[in-house]
Amino acid sequence: MKIFLDTANLDELKKAASWGIVDGVTTNPSLIAKEGVAIEEQIARICDIIDGDISAEVVATEAKAMVEEGTKLAKIHKNIVVKLPLTRDGIQACSALSKEGIRTNVTLCFSPAQALLAAKAGAYIVSPFVGRLDDIAQLGMELIESICTIYGNYGYQTQVLAASLRSPLHVAQAAEIGADIGTLPFKTLDMMFNHPLTDKGLEIFLKDYAKAFAEKK
Repeated sequence: MKIFLDTANLDELKKAASWGIVDGVTTNPSLIAKEGVAIEEQIARICDIIDGDISAEVVATEAKAMVEEGTKLAKIHKNIVVKLPLTRDGIQACSALSKEGIRTNVTLCFSPAQALLAAKAGAYIVSPFVGRLDDIAQLGMELIESICTIYGNYGYQTQVLAASLRSPLHVAQAAEIGADIGTLPFKTLDMMFNHPLTDKGLEIFLKDYAKAFAEKK
């Protein structure tokens, strides 16, 4: 499973990139607004840090305007994936952009039926949200599993991106189900390293090594 970082923060991206495990980035208007830099400039900076798919989301809500905005975003860098909401206009824009060879990420997906529409419109990626479904007492991972099954049944090439992953458990579950991509905030990625037995084991190894060689002096 590819790991994408869900952030527009350059410091987080640089630190994560140094670990050599980040395959791409997802952003949205909220994350861009948080950084206070125009989307074109911030996305270009992100592309300089991470060599992988970079999702840049439109803010237009009407299909024609989405296509125009998406076309401009796609020109920022060869790695740009234009992010569109799963609305009627978003699906129409997805179909139009896909026919022009522009890769799209259809976001805010909350049902298998919606995911089917995204695939039929030629989406490069579909982004079903796990955590937000969990928040309303629905099992988000069941959505990931259903979409993977449907796409497998018919051979759709649209990649399933498990979004709104809020814990290492979410990440592991998405990988076990077979999601193509998992996108997560920096905090969750950092948590994936942690296990008390790793820390304890390392401490014992270093103590044993130090003791053995101290006795020879």
